[in-house]
Amino acid sequence: MSRWKGLPEELDPRVRQLVVRLRRVKDHGGLSLRQLAAKTGYSTSSWERYLSGRCLPPREAVEAMARLGGDDPTRLLALYEVAAEASGTAAERPGPPAGAESSRPHGRALRVTLVAGSVALVLAVCSTILLAVRLTDGEGEAAAAPLTASAAAPPGSPKRSERLAYTCRAERIDGRWYAGNSRTLKAVLAMGHAGPEVAEAQCLLREAGLSPGAVDGIFGPHTQRAVKGLQKRSGLVVDGIIGPHT
Repeated sequence: MSRWKGLPEELDPRVRQLVVRLRRVKDHGGLSLRQLAAKTGYSTSSWERYLSGRCLPPREAVEAMARLGGDDPTRLLALYEVAAEASGTAAERPGPPAGAESSRPHGRALRVTLVAGSVALVLAVCSTILLAVRLTDGEGEAAAAPLTASAAAPPGSPKRSERLAYTCRAERIDGRWYAGNSRTLKAVLAMGHAGPEVAEAQCLLREAGLSPGAVDGIFGPHTQRAVKGLQKRSGLVVDGIIGPHT
């Protein structure tokens, strides 16, 4: 059993509890400081500082001590977390021993990797938000445009200068309302669809007192919101899809 020197009186009680526990684990395992250094990768002088309370050990050193001493790592790490919070300083992280560079990454390299990953994540989130804002702004601008504005075309459609313009000329024929863009009675329209059938639906939604946004022939969020409003008002299933009943 090792004869330990007294710990500094000014040492925080939570840190003291961790150090005392580490000392007991070391004694229980019958390990010398030299053996700890050889088996954990942390130098003898580092373990002297850890076990004298002069320096808080790194988490990896605590895990290694628990493994070698046959102690419960969960309990020991819980003590470590409390001690680290109490100390308010970063634990010492000495470099790996000679020949172990490939198995233990340097702290600096790890930090650089984490920072790079965080930056990539932030850039990805910002790009997504920017795209959403652009799409929303584009739809808002289209809503403010006159009804004769060119419809945004899906892939493979004519160029902007060749796109069709949709207008609303509501009239009732044989008991049905039409707006001059399409007379289909079978089309099923939903988010992402585009064409004269969508423009026809947008015109009729406006005629019904609902706002589908711009009459551009594109089934977007504003059009879907207007369809749901119509369905709710009419007691239909509110799914935002223009089917036979809607």
